[in-house]
This record gives sequence, C-alpha cells and structure tokens, in this order.
Amino acid sequence: MQDIFKSLMKNKAFLLLVLPGAAWFIIFAYLPMFGTIIAFKDFRIHPGGFLESVLKSEWVGFKNFEFLFSTSDAYIITRNTILYNLGLIFLGLVLAVTLAIIMNELLNKRLAKIYQTAMFMPYFLSWVIISYFVFSFLSVEKGVFNQIITYFGGDPVSWYSETGYWPYFLILLGLWKGAGYGSVVYLAAIAGIDRSYYEAAMIDGATKWKQIRYITLPLLRPLMIILTILAIGGIFRSDFGLFYQVPRDSGALYPVTNVIDTFVYRGLTIMGDTGMSTATGLYQSVVGLILVLLANYAVRKIEKDYAVF
Repeated sequence: MQDIFKSLMKNKAFLLLVLPGAAWFIIFAYLPMFGTIIAFKDFRIHPGGFLESVLKSEWVGFKNFEFLFSTSDAYIITRNTILYNLGLIFLGLVLAVTLAIIMNELLNKRLAKIYQTAMFMPYFLSWVIISYFVFSFLSVEKGVFNQIITYFGGDPVSWYSETGYWPYFLILLGLWKGAGYGSVVYLAAIAGIDRSYYEAAMIDGATKWKQIRYITLPLLRPLMIILTILAIGGIFRSDFGLFYQVPRDSGALYPVTNVIDTFVYRGLTIMGDTGMSTATGLYQSVVGLILVLLANYAVRKIEKDYAVF
C-alpha cells in the first residue's frame, strides 16, 4: 500500500492532467451504465424519483427488443445507419488523406495554413446553423436552387419531400463538415515522417507521385487502419444533428433520413417509450463493440502490428 501511495505522489502531476478526462468518463460514461437495466423493464415514473422508478418498474425481459425489431422501422433505421456511416467512414478517409497530402505538398506554407483553417472551420459550425444555410438553398419558394431552375424554365422542386436527393446531400454535408478535422490528424502524421526518406527518393529520381505512393501512404497506413477500426465501432451511431436538423425533421424524408439516433429521440419525445429507447441504445453499443472486436481481429490476422489491441 505504501508503494502505491509513493507511486501516486511521484506521478501526481500526470495524474492531475488525467483527472478531468477520467472524471468526465466516470460521470458521463460509466455511472449511466446503471440505466441500461431500463432496457429490460417497462419503465414507469414513480413519486420517489428516478432510482425508485427504475427499481419498481416491472421486469419485462427482452420484450422491448422484440417490440423494436417487430416494427417496420427496425430495418429502415439499421439500413440507413450502416450505409450512411460506411459512406462517411470510407469516403471521409479518402478525402481526409487526400487533403492532408495536398496541404503538405503546397510550397507556400502560409497559404497552406489559410486553406487548412478554411477547411477546419466547418467542423465548429452547429448543425442548426448549417440547416438554415441548406434551407436557403433548398426552400421551395425562395431557395437558390429553385430560383436557378425556374430561371431556365423548369419547375420548382419540393426538396424536403423528394427522398431521392437526400442521401447525396447528407453524405456531402457530412464530408464537408468533417474532412478538415480528419485531415489535421493525417497532416500531423505526415509532418512526423523522416525527411531523409524523401531525400533518398529524390536522389533516385522518384517523382512526387511516387514519393506519395511508396513513402507517404505506406507510412500512413497504420494510422489509417487504427482510425478506421475505431470508426467502425461507431458505425451504429450517427451524427444526430445531420440527420435531424438538416432535413428539418420532414416526415416525407423519414425513409432516407431516419437513423437509430433519431428513432431513439422520437421514441422518447413523441411516444415516451423509455424502455424501447434504452433497448435501442443498448443495441447500438453491443453491436458497436462486436464490430470493433471483429475488425481488430481481422487486422491482427493480416498484420499484427497494425491492430489496436
């Protein structure tokens, strides 16, 4: 016990640095795990408060899950969540790496910083603000797109009722907002590559493309794999603002915009079904864990050093 205390005192500066993050995880990630029991209960509010409500609610086992998967929405929200996230993960990876390489190859570093800042800015914009920008383009009466269409003799399009366009809109907006943030990680990794590799390649007569192909991309591969594995773990979680705020919660668009997160939100606010909403959230977490383990296992079989654990 004395040795443990000495070790804590010796590393107290580092422990203090870790303390805010550890406290955040304990309060917002680990303590709420107690609430997962609601997924197996018919949750009802009792006068004694939340704890009494949880303990005294009737135990129903897997009925909340049965109700979730028996609805027609189960297939739609699962399909939309997976397909959108697959598109955003892999297209986002390609776009982030491409932007990082382009920024690194710019000779004017001051101009490169301006471009990098411009690409990074959308990440800090709220989806509520972005939704109003999108509305200014897609509004039926005053939208920019419809004004252009009518100027050339076409008929206005009711964008918030036509499902065919929204998969492209949502993926493009997701990439636009997140690509700049993702490129920063890869740009930092490129900056850490030993410049002697490039100098040796230039002496051998390698072009810029060959330097990128045979030096930059192979050395970025471990980071790309690790970030992709972590992203796959969240494949059943979606950016709520993107799928709720941007389409303006249009009921006509639910077949292509309804994902698990928006389904949980509507289940709580409209139906008040806390049990089924909790069951859906637990379903997200369990499947995400399984996907991370499977992806990591597959990477370990191919290249052990690239696995997360």
